[in-house]
Amino acid sequence: MSYAAVSIHDLAFQYPGQAAPVFQQLHLQVNAGERFGLFGPNGAGKTTLMNCMTGLLSFKKGEISLLGNKILPHHKAVNKIFGFVPQDFSFYQELSPMENLEFFGAWYGLNKQQIKQRSIELLEVLGLAAVGKKQVQKFSGGMKRRVNLAIGVLHQPQILFLDEPTVGVDVQTRHAMIEYLKALNKKGTTLIYTSHQLSEAEDLCDTMALFDEGRIIAHGALPQLLSTNKEENLEGLFIKLTGKAYRDSNL
Repeated sequence: MSYAAVSIHDLAFQYPGQAAPVFQQLHLQVNAGERFGLFGPNGAGKTTLMNCMTGLLSFKKGEISLLGNKILPHHKAVNKIFGFVPQDFSFYQELSPMENLEFFGAWYGLNKQQIKQRSIELLEVLGLAAVGKKQVQKFSGGMKRRVNLAIGVLHQPQILFLDEPTVGVDVQTRHAMIEYLKALNKKGTTLIYTSHQLSEAEDLCDTMALFDEGRIIAHGALPQLLSTNKEENLEGLFIKLTGKAYRDSNL
C-alpha cells in the first residue's frame, strides 16, 4: 500500500515585488519509494517549488508535508527526514571532503562514530577516498558534484531532493551518480529530481510532473504519459506540451 512521501495542498507562493504569483492552489503528491521528476521550461517554477519543499522559501498559503511532518514551521526533526543536493555547491571550499562531512554530520545530529563510518563509506562509494583529506577548492567540477551528493545523503534521509545534481559533469561521472541514486532508491529512499538533462531524467525517473507557468500540465508515470501523447521520449513530450519558444526567466 502506497503512502505519501511528499504532500502539497493548496500551495500559493509569490516573490516580493512580483506582480503575479508563481503558484496558486497547487496540489501534488509524491508516493514513498518513487523516483519522481519535476520538469519544465526556465521560469516554470520547479526550482521555486523544490525550495518550498525543503523549507528554503517560506510560503503564506497552503501546506507541504514530508512523511506527515509539516515543512513549516521548520523544526530540526524535519531535517532528519530529507536530504538536499542543490545546484549550487553547498560546502566549504577551503575544507576537505572529510572535514565538510564532519561539519554537516554534526549539523544533522549524528554522533562522531556515525559521521566517521558514513564518511568513509561515502568517500569510497563515490570515488573520493584518495582525496578525502585534500582541499575541495582544488577539485574538478565532477568531484565537487560528488562531494555535494555525499553531504546530501550523509544522514541517510528517507527523501532526497536533487536540483540539477549532475550539471557540468562528464559522461562517466553522470552515469556513476545516476547508478548510485538508483541504488539508494532500491533501498527505500524517495527521489525528487529536477534537471534539463532529459535523457538522464528519462533513465532515472519513473514518475513525473511537467510544470509550465506555475501549473502542472502533465502528471503520472512516464510510459503512460508518452503513450497518451503519442511521443517516443521525454524530450518529445516536453516540446509538445510546452512549445518551442525561448524561455528567458529563471525561478
